[in-house]
Amino acid sequence: MVAERRDVNGEFLIFTYGTLKKGFSNHPLLQDLIRSGDASFVGNYATAVEYPLVCGPYRVPFLLNLPGAGHRVHGELYSVSTRGLARMDELEGTSRAHYERLPIKLVPVDGNEKEGLTCAEAYYAHRNYAMEIWKKNGKRGFGCYSEKEAIGYVKRKDRPQHLTFLDHIRLFISD
Repeated sequence: MVAERRDVNGEFLIFTYGTLKKGFSNHPLLQDLIRSGDASFVGNYATAVEYPLVCGPYRVPFLLNLPGAGHRVHGELYSVSTRGLARMDELEGTSRAHYERLPIKLVPVDGNEKEGLTCAEAYYAHRNYAMEIWKKNGKRGFGCYSEKEAIGYVKRKDRPQHLTFLDHIRLFISD
């Protein structure tokens, strides 16, 4: 049985696989949301099927909506309020076509596979450039954004400010 994309309290279930995870550069946003009561950690999960997880410009991680390609991706699941979700959407640039928030099916990685599938949402690379990033990565990805994959990550504030994120993506793809 597949659960809804919201938890029992009506909160959104959001799967994080990159810089929002514990120990990475954007996790302070989730820490703020947890402190304000707008998010809570649910557990460690993996995608139920394989997806490509790749890096783009500045070692920014992207989950690509190409089920069946890549690896089962490991990450963290959070329960997030509507207010918290708005802050996450802003960070991920959903209104600017950086990422798009779409459904994803997950399984817990703590060995409790009997729990079954969990439906959540994840931030995928926007469909406008996802296939080009997949090709740029040689159609190879990885199963977990770890410290190894994050080597060379450049924080947003340290990137050239005269270019938009989409400009950075276009340059990365064409390079």
